[in-house]
Amino acid sequence: MRIPQPFQYQGSKRALAATILQYLPPRVHRVVEPFAGSSAFSIACAARGRSKEFWLNDYNKPLAELLGLIINQPENISDFYKATWRGEDEDALEHYYRVREDFNRTGDARLLLYLLARCVKGSVRYNSEGLFNQSPDKRRLGTRPDTMKENILAVSALMRGKTIVTAQDYRDVLANCRDTDVVYMDPPYQGVCGERDSRYLSGIVFDDFVAALDQLNQRSVRYMISYDGRLGDQTYGQPLPDYLGLTLVEIEAGRSSQATLLGRQDVTFESLYLSEALAEEVGARPRTHHRNSSTQMTLLESPSRYGKIFT
Repeated sequence: MRIPQPFQYQGSKRALAATILQYLPPRVHRVVEPFAGSSAFSIACAARGRSKEFWLNDYNKPLAELLGLIINQPENISDFYKATWRGEDEDALEHYYRVREDFNRTGDARLLLYLLARCVKGSVRYNSEGLFNQSPDKRRLGTRPDTMKENILAVSALMRGKTIVTAQDYRDVLANCRDTDVVYMDPPYQGVCGERDSRYLSGIVFDDFVAALDQLNQRSVRYMISYDGRLGDQTYGQPLPDYLGLTLVEIEAGRSSQATLLGRQDVTFESLYLSEALAEEVGARPRTHHRNSSTQMTLLESPSRYGKIFT
C-alpha cells in the first residue's frame, strides 16, 4: 500500500509506521499526536482505516497551519506551491533564499511547504532566534507540483472531516486526552534531554515530560512513545524511569548514514515504549523487530477545548 506524504521531515516515522501500527488496538476512536511533525503515523493510520478521528498538534505554529491547509484546503495550497516552485530556472537557488527570507519575515505556512520540499534532506533547522536557516539541496529541485498535488489531495481525502489541527504545548494536549484515545508521541530526543536542538523551535524538559506521562498513567490513557534508541551497542537518549511501567519494543531502522560512510556495520534500532494499559490490551511483550521479520511499510468537539483550530 502506498502511503501519501506531501513533504519529507527528518525523524519522520513513515518507514516504521507499519510496524508501530501492530501495537495499535483494533478499534480506536481517536489517535492523538502531540508532536505531529509530518503526521506520518496518523496518515498511515487513516490509510488503513485504523482510527475514526485524529488530533494533530505541533508547537511549531506554521507547521501546524500547513497541516491544516493540506487537510482542509488542498486545492489552494497545491496551487500556491505550483506558483512558488522553481524547476531548473537559473535563479532557483536565489529564489529559495528569497522564499526563506519571506517565510522568516511573515511566518506564512504556505511558504514552509516549498522550503520543506527543497531544503537539504527535508531537514529543518532553526537558529537561536527561531528563524528557519536550512540551506537548499543543490542536488534536487524539490517535489514537482503535479506530484505534490497528488499527495496533498490523497492526504486530504483520508483525513478531512475527521481531524483537528492545533499548535499547543504538548502538556495542554495531553491534559485534554481521554481514556478512549490512543496517544502517539515522537518528541525531540535532545529536547527531551533538556539540550538545545536546532531541529526544533522549542525543546521540552525531561522531568516535565515524565510527569506528563505519569499523569496519563493515572488517568488510564493509552500511549506509545518513539523516544530513544541505540546504534550497535551504544544507546542514546536519557532513559525513561522504570516506575512508569513501560514496555520496550525495539524496531530495526537500518544502517545509519554515518556508519555507511565509515564502512561499519552498525545498525540503528529505534525504541517504541508502550504504556502499561496499552501493552496489556494488545498483549505486547518486550521484543526486537528485525527488518526481515517485520512488515515495513467533522470537527466533533468544541474548538474552545483545544484552542485555535487551523482550517
